[in-house]
Amino acid sequence: MYPEAIVNPMKAELTTVGFQELVNPQEVDTAVKSEGTVLMVVNSVCGCAAGACRPGVKKSLENGKKPSKLTTVFAGFDVDAVAQARKHFSPYPPSSPSIALFKNGELVHFVERHHIEGQTANAIAEHLKAVYEEFC
Repeated sequence: MYPEAIVNPMKAELTTVGFQELVNPQEVDTAVKSEGTVLMVVNSVCGCAAGACRPGVKKSLENGKKPSKLTTVFAGFDVDAVAQARKHFSPYPPSSPSIALFKNGELVHFVERHHIEGQTANAIAEHLKAVYEEFC
Protein backbone atom coordinates (compact mmCIF):
# COMPACT_ATOMS: atom_id res chain seq x y z
CA MET A 1 0.00 0.00 0.00
CA TYR A 2 1.24 3.48 -0.84
CA PRO A 3 1.83 6.04 1.91
CA GLU A 4 -0.98 8.54 2.48
CA ALA A 5 1.41 11.48 2.07
CA ILE A 6 2.14 10.38 -1.50
CA VAL A 7 -1.43 9.48 -2.44
CA ASN A 8 -3.35 12.46 -1.03
CA PRO A 9 -2.07 15.08 -3.52
CA MET A 10 -2.87 12.71 -6.40
CA LYS A 11 -6.37 12.13 -5.02
CA ALA A 12 -6.82 15.89 -4.65
CA GLU A 13 -6.19 16.44 -8.36
CA LEU A 14 -9.60 14.88 -8.95
CA THR A 15 -11.50 15.58 -5.74
CA THR A 16 -10.85 19.33 -5.96
CA VAL A 17 -12.65 19.39 -9.33
CA GLY A 18 -15.74 17.57 -8.08
CA PHE A 19 -14.90 13.87 -8.01
CA GLN A 20 -16.32 11.88 -5.10
CA GLU A 21 -13.72 9.67 -3.49
CA LEU A 22 -15.01 6.12 -2.96
CA VAL A 23 -13.15 4.34 -0.18
CA ASN A 24 -15.16 1.20 0.53
CA PRO A 25 -17.13 -1.42 -1.42
CA GLN A 26 -20.53 -0.06 -0.35
CA GLU A 27 -19.74 3.39 -1.73
CA VAL A 28 -18.64 1.82 -5.02
CA ASP A 29 -21.83 -0.23 -5.36
CA THR A 30 -24.02 2.76 -4.51
CA ALA A 31 -22.25 4.93 -7.09
CA VAL A 32 -22.39 2.31 -9.84
CA LYS A 33 -26.11 1.74 -9.29
CA SER A 34 -26.90 5.46 -9.55
CA GLU A 35 -29.32 6.67 -12.19
CA GLY A 36 -27.75 8.56 -15.03
CA THR A 37 -24.10 8.38 -15.98
CA VAL A 38 -21.26 7.73 -13.56
CA LEU A 39 -17.62 8.25 -14.48
CA MET A 40 -15.27 6.19 -12.33
CA VAL A 41 -11.55 6.83 -12.54
CA VAL A 42 -9.18 4.24 -11.11
CA ASN A 43 -6.43 6.61 -10.03
CA SER A 44 -2.82 5.53 -9.65
CA VAL A 45 0.66 6.73 -8.69
CA CYS A 46 2.14 5.82 -12.08
CA GLY A 47 3.47 8.36 -14.53
CA CYS A 48 0.73 7.84 -17.10
CA ALA A 49 -1.86 8.70 -14.44
CA ALA A 50 -0.04 11.93 -13.63
CA GLY A 51 0.91 12.91 -17.16
CA ALA A 52 -2.14 11.87 -19.14
CA CYS A 53 -5.03 10.28 -17.23
CA ARG A 54 -5.82 12.83 -14.52
CA PRO A 55 -5.16 15.89 -16.73
CA GLY A 56 -7.11 14.33 -19.61
CA VAL A 57 -10.08 13.45 -17.45
CA LYS A 58 -10.19 16.96 -15.98
CA LYS A 59 -9.93 18.54 -19.43
CA SER A 60 -12.73 16.31 -20.75
CA LEU A 61 -15.15 17.98 -18.34
CA GLU A 62 -14.49 21.57 -19.42
CA ASN A 63 -17.19 21.98 -22.08
CA GLY A 64 -20.19 20.14 -23.43
CA LYS A 65 -21.91 17.07 -22.08
CA LYS A 66 -20.51 15.32 -19.04
CA PRO A 67 -21.44 12.50 -16.70
CA SER A 68 -24.03 13.04 -13.97
CA LYS A 69 -21.67 11.82 -11.28
CA LEU A 70 -17.87 11.86 -11.01
CA THR A 71 -16.19 9.24 -8.83
CA THR A 72 -12.72 7.88 -8.17
CA VAL A 73 -10.97 5.01 -6.40
CA PHE A 74 -7.23 4.79 -5.82
CA ALA A 75 -5.29 1.65 -6.76
CA GLY A 76 -2.75 0.52 -4.19
CA PHE A 77 -4.43 2.53 -1.45
CA ASP A 78 -8.22 2.08 -1.29
CA VAL A 79 -7.76 -1.65 -1.83
CA ASP A 80 -11.28 -2.87 -0.98
CA ALA A 81 -12.95 -0.12 -3.00
CA VAL A 82 -10.77 -0.84 -6.03
CA ALA A 83 -11.44 -4.59 -5.77
CA GLN A 84 -15.18 -3.91 -5.69
CA ALA A 85 -14.97 -1.48 -8.61
CA ARG A 86 -13.12 -4.07 -10.68
CA LYS A 87 -16.00 -6.50 -10.18
CA HIS A 88 -18.13 -4.04 -12.14
CA PHE A 89 -15.57 -3.74 -14.96
CA SER A 90 -16.03 -7.28 -16.26
CA PRO A 91 -14.93 -8.54 -18.78
CA TYR A 92 -11.95 -6.17 -18.58
CA PRO A 93 -8.91 -7.27 -16.57
CA PRO A 94 -7.56 -5.18 -13.67
CA SER A 95 -5.96 -2.04 -14.99
CA SER A 96 -4.75 1.15 -13.36
CA PRO A 97 -5.15 3.82 -14.23
CA SER A 98 -8.39 3.19 -16.05
CA ILE A 99 -11.65 4.98 -16.72
CA ALA A 100 -15.14 3.48 -16.64
CA LEU A 101 -18.45 5.00 -17.64
CA PHE A 102 -21.66 3.52 -16.31
CA LYS A 103 -25.15 4.41 -17.46
CA ASN A 104 -28.04 3.42 -15.20
CA GLY A 105 -25.87 0.78 -13.55
CA GLU A 106 -24.42 -0.74 -16.72
CA LEU A 107 -20.82 -0.43 -17.90
CA VAL A 108 -21.05 1.29 -21.29
CA HIS A 109 -17.41 2.27 -21.90
CA PHE A 110 -14.03 1.35 -20.46
CA VAL A 111 -10.58 2.80 -21.08
CA GLU A 112 -7.78 0.43 -20.08
CA ARG A 113 -4.26 1.42 -19.07
CA HIS A 114 -2.84 0.42 -22.44
CA HIS A 115 -5.18 2.98 -24.04
CA ILE A 116 -3.84 5.64 -21.67
CA GLU A 117 -0.11 4.92 -21.81
CA GLY A 118 1.62 6.93 -24.51
CA GLN A 119 -1.39 9.18 -25.06
CA THR A 120 -1.50 12.90 -24.40
CA ALA A 121 -3.93 14.44 -21.96
CA ASN A 122 -5.59 16.17 -24.94
CA ALA A 123 -6.10 12.87 -26.77
CA ILE A 124 -7.69 11.31 -23.69
CA ALA A 125 -9.89 14.37 -23.20
CA GLU A 126 -11.10 14.27 -26.80
CA HIS A 127 -11.81 10.55 -26.59
CA LEU A 128 -13.83 11.03 -23.39
CA LYS A 129 -15.76 13.97 -24.85
CA ALA A 130 -16.87 11.73 -27.73
CA VAL A 131 -17.93 9.08 -25.20
CA TYR A 132 -19.91 11.68 -23.21
CA GLU A 133 -21.63 12.84 -26.40
CA GLU A 134 -22.74 9.28 -27.06
CA PHE A 135 -23.83 8.24 -23.56
CA CYS A 136 -24.50 11.34 -21.42
